[in-house]
Amino acid sequence: MNETPASSPRAEPFSASLATAAGVDFAELQLTAHGLLWNEYRPTDASCRIWHWREGQAHCLTPPGFSARSRVYEYGGGAFCLSGEVLVFVNESDQQLYRQALAGGAPKALTQGECRYGDLHSHGDQVLAVEEHAKQHRLVSIDIESGRQHLLAAGADFYAAPTLSPNGQRLAWIEWDRPHQPWTCTRLMLAERLANGTWGDPRCVAGEGEQESLQQPRFDQHGQLYCLSDRQGFWQPWAEADHGLRPLPSAAADHAPAPWQLGGCTWIPLGEDAWLGTWTEHGFGRLGLHQSAGSPQDFSGGYSRFRSLALDEQHLYCIAASPISPSAVIAIARDTHQVQVLAGGVAPLPAERISRPQTLCYPSGEGQAHGFFYTAMNGVSRPPLVVFIHGGPTSACYPMLDPRIQFWTQRGFAVADLNYRGSSGYGRAYRQALHLRWGEVDVEDACAVVAYLDQQGLIDPQQAFIRGGSAGGYTTLCALAFAKVFCAGASLYGVSEPVALARATHKFEGDYLDWLIGDPEQDNARYQARTPLLHADKISVPVVFFQGELDAVVVPEQTRDMLKALQDQGIAAEAHYYPDERHGFRKASNQAHALEQEWRFYCKVLQGQH
Repeated sequence: MNETPASSPRAEPFSASLATAAGVDFAELQLTAHGLLWNEYRPTDASCRIWHWREGQAHCLTPPGFSARSRVYEYGGGAFCLSGEVLVFVNESDQQLYRQALAGGAPKALTQGECRYGDLHSHGDQVLAVEEHAKQHRLVSIDIESGRQHLLAAGADFYAAPTLSPNGQRLAWIEWDRPHQPWTCTRLMLAERLANGTWGDPRCVAGEGEQESLQQPRFDQHGQLYCLSDRQGFWQPWAEADHGLRPLPSAAADHAPAPWQLGGCTWIPLGEDAWLGTWTEHGFGRLGLHQSAGSPQDFSGGYSRFRSLALDEQHLYCIAASPISPSAVIAIARDTHQVQVLAGGVAPLPAERISRPQTLCYPSGEGQAHGFFYTAMNGVSRPPLVVFIHGGPTSACYPMLDPRIQFWTQRGFAVADLNYRGSSGYGRAYRQALHLRWGEVDVEDACAVVAYLDQQGLIDPQQAFIRGGSAGGYTTLCALAFAKVFCAGASLYGVSEPVALARATHKFEGDYLDWLIGDPEQDNARYQARTPLLHADKISVPVVFFQGELDAVVVPEQTRDMLKALQDQGIAAEAHYYPDERHGFRKASNQAHALEQEWRFYCKVLQGQH
């Protein structure tokens, strides 16, 4: 066994508490006539607070007892907007809309009842929103003064991105129906305002009868409609034309992630085929200003991920992160490209102690898989490896400073953060590769990266661990059951019984399992073959579980059943339960405890105590 800091619980160069506390994040940056607004999440109290920045000063608008977070489609997004000098936001605890004067004062309820709201956009004295009641969804506008509601669209299963043209005469949105997901098949809809002020019958601009995903509709200052479409293989900018859409000049790359959350903004049309946008190259984000002709003006600088774009005559604004700095709100001068950090971006470690992401592109099965490799920071030539499996599974990991990854590299572990086949960011074909093959291609990619890094002489293949949360936990358990590659693993609120997940899941993902594996009845044999709980006897290495007791997605009974099945056959398995957590841990103390216990569990494996 290699003698590394990973094998000694006494070595704590970067504590789990520090790693967790450093997980501050930002979302929903908005540029208004009254300055910048953004939503800040702090793990120390698991709350989301809106901040207002103007003339070099930032202050928090959200008073104690409130948290601005939407839960529409469970993943939320678009939790606030500003109309004049009135802020409207979704309060996390009751999911109702509240109005609050920008100058301060107590928030006042704007809506009441059982509905939930998200994807807020303001226009004049109204707020446009996605409204969710039970399992019904529709688009509504709400008077900011009276709270009176007006129906904009209904009848589809799901809605997103209600957008008005600057003159208020055109309304666009995205909609889709079951069994599709927003990253498989959606429609771009458009309605025109009639002379009497009502809306005419909507028409489908794109997506009707087509297998394409459309997202982020936008109007320019002249009222022309644009959107992102993956009809040519990547989410790229398209413009309204006489007979549908026409492409704008752009790189053959994804210009947006999979729309798990509402309210995303990764591009802005500026008219005459000019636009500001971010796109992915080899997994790394780029930021560019495209004019009508020529190459884009590159504003990426040293950053590698960009979200929530905005701009004015002097600056570009966004939420950005880099391999050596966590999420930050930044302003980039359009003339000099000089960067000003307005909030966040403080690394919890000196730059020289940070392990940097290296692009991974390696053979797996009949294709290639992607991800990022982080070297261990103790200088050992062949250190232990931790393979990170992201959730989703149609999601992605990014080459930015993640304190959790640094927690491992500081302790002498190398890390492979995978974008296995099925992840977003590498085009539609790569994203669709998981269709009916969840539990196969993702597992294949997780195992193949160990062999690849071993061939490169970068890791010890006998000391490879695998970990993942939610869908990543499912891949982890499948890898432990169906392959003999890893010496131990960790499942954080992971799926061990897909059929049980299908019964309990919410409407947004109601047909997702059918896409990932198949129909539970018609393809029962496939489910049987890919259910870790039914193959627990094939797992021969230690496993640690972390589970929220309030989890309604992966219910605690799944974890308890899996734990018992392993313990009954003498496998070293343990579980940690958190009474106050749901699906995904939000409290800093629980996050830190789970990270610390996972490391100690791996140390015991390396020391031969398991």
